[in-house]
Amino acid sequence: MNKGDLVEAIASEADMSKSQAGSVIDAFVSSVTKALKSGDKVTLTGFGTFSVSKRAARDGRNPRTGETIKVAAANVPKFKAGAGLKGSVN
Repeated sequence: MNKGDLVEAIASEADMSKSQAGSVIDAFVSSVTKALKSGDKVTLTGFGTFSVSKRAARDGRNPRTGETIKVAAANVPKFKAGAGLKGSVN
């Protein structure tokens, strides 16, 4: 499912237009992004938790040349599925 499919599904489920559903999805993504940027967690009970994890600096290898390179430390987004989501998938 891509964004267009999701917009259609939400529009039909919530009985709203596709443009309204698209706006809802854009607002959701924007809100989650802002919260993660500020270091907050976003928890949707029964669905899951979005959070930010710190990845340490490490040595990597250029696959083309085999040369060792330094990979900088970074903050990476992560998602942990909740029990409700896990249960409905299995």
